[in-house]
Amino acid sequence: MTRTEMIILSLLFVITVSFRLVNGYGTIVGGKTQVNDVKNNKEVQELGKFSVEEYNRSQGDFRSNGGTELVFSQVVEAQKQVASGFKYYLKIEAMQNGANKTFESVVVVKPWVQSKELINFSPPTQ
Repeated sequence: MTRTEMIILSLLFVITVSFRLVNGYGTIVGGKTQVNDVKNNKEVQELGKFSVEEYNRSQGDFRSNGGTELVFSQVVEAQKQVASGFKYYLKIEAMQNGANKTFESVVVVKPWVQSKELINFSPPTQ
């Protein structure tokens, strides 16, 4: 095999591997992609509401610990990642004690087993 043939073969290999790593939407498999039109995306808004409800449930009886539960307002930003299911990174607005606050959550959705799991819920990092 000549040097030119080796170079062409190597380039074809690199191109083939690159196409395997990139899905049909131009994003790398496993990479995060921005969710467009978040405010009108029913699935994302439902996941935000689910996140707040799960957080409230995990806090137990708010009256006994002096806290107040969060009230979901809206998801303002979202990213999606293909993992073992779909991993959503959400920026959520919620009311607490009459004040609007922002929180970040991570939710994993596995549609084939109809499951949703809240992985993380916290104030955004500064």
